Amino acid sequence: MSTVRRSRPAKLPSRNECLQLLRENGCSKDVVEHCIAVSKLAGKIARHCGADVELVEIGGLLHDLGRCRAHDIRHAVEGAKVAEENELPDPLVKIIERHIGAGIKRSEAKELGLPEKDYVPRTLEEMIVSHADNLVAGTKRTTVREAVAYLTREGMQEPAIRILDLHRRLSKLCGMDIDEIP
Repeated sequence: MSTVRRSRPAKLPSRNECLQLLRENGCSKDVVEHCIAVSKLAGKIARHCGADVELVEIGGLLHDLGRCRAHDIRHAVEGAKVAEENELPDPLVKIIERHIGAGIKRSEAKELGLPEKDYVPRTLEEMIVSHADNLVAGTKRTTVREAVAYLTREGMQEPAIRILDLHRRLSKLCGMDIDEIP
């Protein structure tokens, strides 16, 4: 007997459905407000880069869905699980899973207690949500310089370099410095 794999719908949830999903899964008010701020910035970046704005905005809203289960680096993996349980489209699941910093390489994942796989954003939409998250602390927008300085002070040189590289790459695609997007 063969198993039929159910494919997930291609339709993205609405903004209200995302907010409901965050709340129903126990995400705090602070997490929801952070997700809204990331979604807004990600949407602005997407418009400048020619990315799929709807996917980016919805991805921004749900990127921290896993905070309902974990408040450490594992929240990305947990969020992807919740998204799969709710049969969300695969591109959205990947945004949630790969949004941490500017990505985590397979070689680093095991050391960090994550399932051994690559968590580096691949698509433009994944990169945009990941970077918007890097540039929003709570609900406050920060600059790449502030984000990199914080990581450097914390002794996280490699993630700081990856964030700076991602910033440069997205800025080039947008034709302007991401920090200058109002």
